[in-house]
Amino acid sequence: MLNVKAYSLGPVQTNCYIISNKQKECILFDPGEESSKIMKVIQSNQLKPRAIFLTHAHFDHIGAVEDLREVFELPLYIHEKEVSWLSDPMKNGSGRYAELPNYIVNKPEQEYIIRKEQSFDIADMKFKAVFTPGHSPGSISYIFEEDGFAIVGDTLFEGSIGRTDLLGGSHEVLLKSIHDKLLVLPEDTIIYPGHGSYTTPAQEIDSNPFLNGF
Repeated sequence: MLNVKAYSLGPVQTNCYIISNKQKECILFDPGEESSKIMKVIQSNQLKPRAIFLTHAHFDHIGAVEDLREVFELPLYIHEKEVSWLSDPMKNGSGRYAELPNYIVNKPEQEYIIRKEQSFDIADMKFKAVFTPGHSPGSISYIFEEDGFAIVGDTLFEGSIGRTDLLGGSHEVLLKSIHDKLLVLPEDTIIYPGHGSYTTPAQEIDSNPFLNGF
């Protein structure tokens, strides 16, 4: 059984997930900010990071990537459509806000580009990357079928869905992604979103107002 820990970090409280196994190897998903806090968690629990995976490349999901790669020399996995967003503040959104620094990730030699839906087995942690565009064109959800949970970024939230008014967003595409890739999961699958509390497909089918009649 894998251990899932969520940490709400940064200016908009983005969920960073640290998934670890019994051997204390771990994978980081969406380390959005506060790299010192993430490092403290890793070090205090004697965890051994193996990789960073991004659900998408908006600024609030990538802010701690550079610091973590500097310390742990981790590979970074990202959808091919958003590789250029890592080093472009206008694409990743940080350039839109004068009060924020420009968020830049720029170590292409450490990046693994996800070009197709595929399965991963890293440190005996098995999961599948499925494409769930709509919030952004390269949004990915990571499905841990054997362990009964999914990390979905800003695609689906408890009682809500991701915004679609940013670069490459599409309301129609987002609803299709949710219907075809997430609501078809076992109804008790734990859905871990990019912000807020976890939910399940059953709960969202029953009560999410954005999915009524879909």
